[in-house]
Amino acid sequence: MSYSGKQTNEKWQDIIKEVKFLQKLRHPNTIEYLGCYLKEHTAWLVMEYCLGSASDLLEVHKKPLQEVEIAAITHGALQGLAYLHSHNMIHRDVKAGNILLTEPGQVKLGDFGSASIVSPANSFVGTPYWMAPEVILAMDEGQYDGKVDVWSLGITCIELAERKPPLFNMNAMSALYQIAQNESPVLQSNHWSDSFRSFVDSCLQKIPQDRPTSDVLLNHRFLCRERPLTVIMDLIARTKDAVRELDNLQYRKMKKILFQETQQNGPVSEGGEDEEVSKSKKSIEA
Repeated sequence: MSYSGKQTNEKWQDIIKEVKFLQKLRHPNTIEYLGCYLKEHTAWLVMEYCLGSASDLLEVHKKPLQEVEIAAITHGALQGLAYLHSHNMIHRDVKAGNILLTEPGQVKLGDFGSASIVSPANSFVGTPYWMAPEVILAMDEGQYDGKVDVWSLGITCIELAERKPPLFNMNAMSALYQIAQNESPVLQSNHWSDSFRSFVDSCLQKIPQDRPTSDVLLNHRFLCRERPLTVIMDLIARTKDAVRELDNLQYRKMKKILFQETQQNGPVSEGGEDEEVSKSKKSIEA
């Protein structure tokens, strides 16, 4: 993270705040901070290695996740949130892009750049489409607590089930107005189970007092239903296979283009295979 240019001091203070926050975290479902290094007005934060985010899964598969996969990811994220809330911390930017997966199949909350070290809070912080109504209304008056993360988790469930959060086709300002004024969103498709619908509805109670806390939600039947221990491991394996297939498809397309160019411009090597294709092939095989 760079802290040069305009507002250098503010950028530096944000980095200090995030590092201090990360140093406090000690939970299996929050990203582990390993260190910070400074070089030429850039701070390098070193974290434990994760394969990618829940958002990456949607991007690779181009379709919603299965309900059992959503339950497993949500359960892990909620355990991380319950830990934060028990220490009066608020994440304030829960979404699929900030829920990470490790090689052994652990779910980790990441990106604490928007997090609050105190609860209640009153800053207008977060990503619009996932933002709780009371965060939007806090611009004028009022405060909010960890229940804003519960709302964002409910929106994230819809994101995993429908590939996009509600109102994503609107610009951010219009979406903020709709979130503050309209009824809570619901799952659109009829093929989801009643327990999943109930969980999303619980998360998306418009009035914060009606919305359950993160630790209460951990006992919801949607998360407590029996599911294979290998759900996330199987999802990771399936995703890796899909990525390999996409890589092979890109390689075949590239090879075809380069072959056509070679035909037009004449051979470039004695072996009859374009040198660039050969290099690409070795790279992909590696």
